[in-house]
Amino acid sequence: MSETPKQPSEAICYAAALSRYLQRTLDSRAWLAERLADSLDRPLDAEAMQAFMATSGLDETRLRGTLRNLRTWVMCHLIVRDLNGKADLAEVTETMTVLAEVTIRAAHDVLREAMVQRYGAPVSQTGWEQELLVVGMGKLGGRELNVSSDIDLIFIYPEDGETGGAKVISNFEFFERLGKQLIQALAEITEHGQVFRVDMRLRPNGDSGPLVCSFDMLENYFITQGREWERYAWIKARVLAGERFEELEKIARPFVYRKYLDFGAINAMRDLHAQIRREVARRDRANNIKLGPGGIREIEFIAQVFQIIRGGRETQLQIRPTLKVLARLAERGFLAAEAVAELGEAYEFLRRLEHRLQYLDDAQTHDLPGNDEDRARIARAMGFPDFAALLDVLDRYRAMVSRHFEHVFGDPAEEGHTLDGMWASAGDSGQAEATLAKLGYRDPPAAARRLAAIRTGNRYQQLPNHIRSRLDALIPRVVEAAAGTSGADETLGRCLDLLESISRRGAYLALLQQYPQALRRVADLMNASRWAAQFLIRHPILLDELLDARVLQTAPEWATLRQQIAEAVDAVEPDMERQMDMMREQHHALVFRLLMQDIAGMLTVEKLADHLSALADMMLDLSIPTIWRKIKIRHRDVPKFAVIAYGKLGGKELGYASDLDLVYLHDDDAPEAPEVYTRLGQRLNTWLSSQTAAGIMFETDLRLRPNGESGMLVCSLDSFRKYQLESAWVWEHQALTRARFAAGDPELGEAFERIRCEVLRQPRDLDKLHADVLEMRHKMRDAHAGKSELFDLKHDLGGLIDVEFLVQYLVLGHAHQYPELTGNLGNIALLRIAGDLNLIPAGLAGRCGDSYRMFRHLQHRQRLNDLPSRVQPLEVAFARDSVRRLWQLVFGED
Repeated sequence: MSETPKQPSEAICYAAALSRYLQRTLDSRAWLAERLADSLDRPLDAEAMQAFMATSGLDETRLRGTLRNLRTWVMCHLIVRDLNGKADLAEVTETMTVLAEVTIRAAHDVLREAMVQRYGAPVSQTGWEQELLVVGMGKLGGRELNVSSDIDLIFIYPEDGETGGAKVISNFEFFERLGKQLIQALAEITEHGQVFRVDMRLRPNGDSGPLVCSFDMLENYFITQGREWERYAWIKARVLAGERFEELEKIARPFVYRKYLDFGAINAMRDLHAQIRREVARRDRANNIKLGPGGIREIEFIAQVFQIIRGGRETQLQIRPTLKVLARLAERGFLAAEAVAELGEAYEFLRRLEHRLQYLDDAQTHDLPGNDEDRARIARAMGFPDFAALLDVLDRYRAMVSRHFEHVFGDPAEEGHTLDGMWASAGDSGQAEATLAKLGYRDPPAAARRLAAIRTGNRYQQLPNHIRSRLDALIPRVVEAAAGTSGADETLGRCLDLLESISRRGAYLALLQQYPQALRRVADLMNASRWAAQFLIRHPILLDELLDARVLQTAPEWATLRQQIAEAVDAVEPDMERQMDMMREQHHALVFRLLMQDIAGMLTVEKLADHLSALADMMLDLSIPTIWRKIKIRHRDVPKFAVIAYGKLGGKELGYASDLDLVYLHDDDAPEAPEVYTRLGQRLNTWLSSQTAAGIMFETDLRLRPNGESGMLVCSLDSFRKYQLESAWVWEHQALTRARFAAGDPELGEAFERIRCEVLRQPRDLDKLHADVLEMRHKMRDAHAGKSELFDLKHDLGGLIDVEFLVQYLVLGHAHQYPELTGNLGNIALLRIAGDLNLIPAGLAGRCGDSYRMFRHLQHRQRLNDLPSRVQPLEVAFARDSVRRLWQLVFGED
């Protein structure tokens, strides 16, 4: 870029040499040079533009001249500042956007007032005065307006009715006339030129539709006729005039942003882009820097397709400016930071070049000039020694953009697949069997029958053509991917179960079609775990998680995740249904991420349980304030309420499908407290365990509360202490050894822990404790008497429950003497402490801890494959023997 001239006159002369429009305008408007000289040292804002209009006059007769002179000043001001290096791209686009906003509002206000004088104010049938909402689309909506741009507008009014003046007309007619006058005021070419060319073709039904429409008309259009490309257009829609914009946004948002992940948008935008490319080729405009290969439109498409796909769930993407959208995509990990940096750099270069092309003659052009003189001007304006140097950099940027565009929009199914023929003739079992045998399937006839059943079945035959074509492209790839796993037959069956369950949901098929890496990960997952396969089939929205390889490498950052989920839930307040679905979706997604890491061998059983327990704690803690806000009659801002976790969650040994054993406490003396907290407890239980469209979050069990099912749902802290000290059974104190504060008021959690320690550290009659614990264990064994030759990891002699009872006996029997036994440290650590205290042999304590760890690992393995927790006795003989020896030592029985 050239050295910036020091004096305003030099800056103006320098810019005029690069812009014929600026030179012609200076020659024809004597007032312009002086006004430019006075203002070049600063950007122009809305206040400066309004001051210009006030000085020039803004009544109905002077409106057109004033607006056009304003546009002349602003445009020439930008040309001089930009070409002299004083204005960056953000200033140029923001100034042009503000110019459009200021002129539209000024024209609207003047013309409306004249209309009201003539016809009276338009009112609804209920008597409310109505307004025209002027909606800016495209670059105007996104605050990215270029210097010679058309402005895309849509005119909306809220409600039908009629005017209240002497001459009555309908609201529709009032706003239609106002809209026509507004267009003329901006677009009519007079001796002063025009303000903006106005394009109304983005309105419902385009040129064939009415100029204005009501909220009801618009909503009905979106539901019944709205087309895919209109969703992209409405991403940038922004109300420029009118106060009822929030109502309009509520109508448009569900049309633009779907609640589910909309991967079908990739195909739709690919088709739209193909149409643009054909039009560019037809007009021989390959050097169009907006629509040609690697142009501005491709960068915009990359940003918009992610907004369409994810914007319904990722509300942070519901923004308009292209560069800001790209930055959000990098922050959320949907695009690589390097890709976003390259696209941002290319976008800025192309937009700067776009402006310099338009500075030549104030023409809405994006084509590189064909004559040498203009090429030299453009190169100089861009800071290059000649056009060849400019073209070299431009081609590098366009190639970079095209590469990223193809990465996002390339069609993996375009070239076909070697197994397409096998799938096309799936009804011919002989041909299919031979192919499947070559691929290494163990039972080719069974696999062939399954494929034939799908191909000839009613469900497949009745699919819409566009969905069937996606399925046709996918199944050969599924057959190939399953063949590459260790259990090809089982994997294929599970994959086909998934495809059949999502066969009518084109977005999920589009995801697997678009991202082969996701399909490969699906096959690996289906091969690794039957439980994981069923989980994915129940929650196919989780397919999205397979796109990001970082899921397999990154440990959860619970504080960050908590903040993100809290912000997302708060953003849709007070929509309880959406909040419940959102929390379920987030919970399922995080469980799935852990599952993927687990299957990849990255997590021990203990670490997995820690993570699953932390996830449950987080969801409980997020749920309480969300539900509390919805209780109308509440006496305080923050509830004095706590969730106490027992069982697996209490011991931080939670598994994938574990129930939550919970007790609810409050510590509040207000008279209404029992009733209010009971309502909170009921709603929390419903919040966690209700079946919604997104599934359930947790099954809950509240029977461990004082007095069990006959007791109060939410117990006061004092009542809980009294019950534990005076009325609780020994088995309830056993359960208390694994209890801990999980969510809610931390002070109440600390108070609970003091009561817990007080109860557990009571001196006890060891003989009576011995007898009570044995009695309870015998009852449990009788209830789960072995009915199999296999070893039940949980209930059989020498299994998990025996270890838990041993630890509980040691804690209850000796915590009054050794307070460290009341730590909520897990059974393995407590066995070690008991050994160190010489309550049991240290070596045997260590071996029992190893046995417990092994049993949990085997139990986890069985659950991953949806199998009962039973194994061959020989597999656990040594581990079981250690537990039985310790049991005999402590309780004196085998």
